[in-house]
Amino acid sequence: MDELERRIRRRLRDDYPHYSKKCLKIRTKDGSIEPFQLNKVQEYLHGRVEQQRRETGKVRAVILKGRQQGISTYIEGRYYHAVTHNFGMRAFILTHDIDATNNLFEMARRYHDNCPGVVRPTVEKSNAKELIFSGLDSGYKLGTAGNKGVGRSSTIQLFHGSEVALWPNAYEHAKGIMQAIPKLPGTEIFLESTARGVSNYFHDQWQMAEAGETDFIPIFIPWFWQDEYKESVDDDFICDDEELELVHFYNLSPEQIKWRRSKINEFGRKGFDGLKFFMQEYPCTPVEAFQRTGDDSFILPQTVMAARRCTAEPYGNLVVGVDPAWMGDDRTSIIRRQGRVSYGLESYIKKDTMEVVGIINRIIINEKPAKVCVDVGGLGAGICDRLKELGHRSILVPVNGGCVALDDRRYVNKRAEMWGLMKEWLLDLPCQIPDNDSLHADLCAVNYKIDSNSRTQLEKKEDMKRRGIRSPDEGDALALTFALPDFALIESKKQEYKTIAQSLASSSNRIDRLKKAAYK
Repeated sequence: MDELERRIRRRLRDDYPHYSKKCLKIRTKDGSIEPFQLNKVQEYLHGRVEQQRRETGKVRAVILKGRQQGISTYIEGRYYHAVTHNFGMRAFILTHDIDATNNLFEMARRYHDNCPGVVRPTVEKSNAKELIFSGLDSGYKLGTAGNKGVGRSSTIQLFHGSEVALWPNAYEHAKGIMQAIPKLPGTEIFLESTARGVSNYFHDQWQMAEAGETDFIPIFIPWFWQDEYKESVDDDFICDDEELELVHFYNLSPEQIKWRRSKINEFGRKGFDGLKFFMQEYPCTPVEAFQRTGDDSFILPQTVMAARRCTAEPYGNLVVGVDPAWMGDDRTSIIRRQGRVSYGLESYIKKDTMEVVGIINRIIINEKPAKVCVDVGGLGAGICDRLKELGHRSILVPVNGGCVALDDRRYVNKRAEMWGLMKEWLLDLPCQIPDNDSLHADLCAVNYKIDSNSRTQLEKKEDMKRRGIRSPDEGDALALTFALPDFALIESKKQEYKTIAQSLASSSNRIDRLKKAAYK
C-alpha cells in the first residue's frame, strides 16, 4: 500500500461525511439508488454529536424530530461505518415494530452490498436481523421492542433507539438493554423519535436532557429544515395572519407555507385536528411537538416565541429572580430582567444551599442589582438568611408564592399574580427573553383555571408532575422578577440615592470641619 492509498483509507476511516458520499448508497424518496450525501439536517446532527464526542469521548443524544428527516439513515450509516472500521465493535438497533426493523435492516444490507470492495469486510454470518464481519469480531444487529428481554444479554458499544416514543415496554427496555452499554469512551447512544404526547419514556428522557440532568444532549430538528418540504404557489397565494407569524418567526418561504397548509388539510380529512396533528408530526419547536391538553396553558407558545424573536433595549432597575431547587430532580434557576429585556438565564442541578448562596453573592457584587427576589419555599429561606448575614438584606426580597396577592381580586395567590404580570409583560411587545427551548417549555407548561370568585389560579407543581411535566423552574425564576411592582423598585432606588447623598454630605461636612480645625 503506497502513501496515497494510506491517505485515502485514513480519510475514509476518520471522515464519516466523506465516507458516506464515497462508499454508501441510499434509496431516495423517488426510488432511485444514489450516493449518500448528508443533507442539512444530517450535517447539523453530525456537527452536534461530533462536538460532544470530542468533549466527552462518547455520544449520548436524545433527538426530537419530524417525520422522514433522514435521522435513521444518518445513524445506520454511521454505525455501519463504525463496525466495519473497528475491532470488537457491536451495534444494536431497536425499533418500535417489525416493519421498521425490516426497513432498517434492508438499509444496512444496501449499505453493505453497495460498499466498494476495497473497504467492504467479509460477512461471516448473515440472517434476517444480523451481520457479523469476519476478522473484525464486529457486528450489526436489529431487534423489535415488545420483547422485554431483547438485547439484555448483549455487549453493545453502539445503540440506536428508533421511534422511542412508540416502544411498548419502554421503561423495561431502559432497565435492560440500556444497561448493556458501558459508560466508556467510544460508546454511542441515540434515542430518536417523533413526539407522542407526554408522560412516556421518550418525553421523560427529553425533559431530563433539556434540564441537564443526564449526560444526554437534546437535539431538536424542525420540519422546515427539510428542503423537499415545499409546494409550488400561484401568483395570487396569500398567507393568513397565523401563517404570517410563522414567516416572521422562522423566515419561511411561501412554498413552505403552502406545503404546511396542504398537510394540515390532509390530516384534517383523516379525522384528526389537522393543525394539532401537524404540529406533533412536523413541529417548529419542542413545545409544539409535546402538545399538552392544549388551550388550558396559561401562556401560549406563540406568545413566548414572539418574545424569543423580539429585540428590545434594557432600561431601569436590574431585578434578579431566583427559584432554588426544592427537590432533588428540580433545577435552581436564576434570570435577570431589566425593563423590557430578560437575559442571563442560568440553571443548575443538585446545588446545595451554600453553593447557591455563592452564586447569588457573586451576582450581587458584580452586577449590583436593585433587588434579588428569592422563592423562600424549600431551600430559599436558608439562602436568604445567609445572604442577609453577608450584608445583602436591603437587596433581598423573600417571596412566598402561596401568600396573598397584592391584587387579591384578580389572583388567588402571589404566584398566580407574578405569572399574570409576566404574561401581560410578554404580550406587550416589544419585550425580549432568552432564545431558549427549556425556558419556552416552562413558560407554556403551567395550566390554569378561574375560581368561583373570577380569580386566576395556577396549576400546582405537584399536579404538573402527576401529568409527567417537570417543575417549571426557569419560568418561575422569570416570574419572580415581577414580585415587586415597578413603583417599589423606583422607591428603593430613590432611597439608595438618598443614602448615598447623605453619606456624601456627611463626608463633605467632616472635611470642612477638619479644614477649619487645621487653620485655627
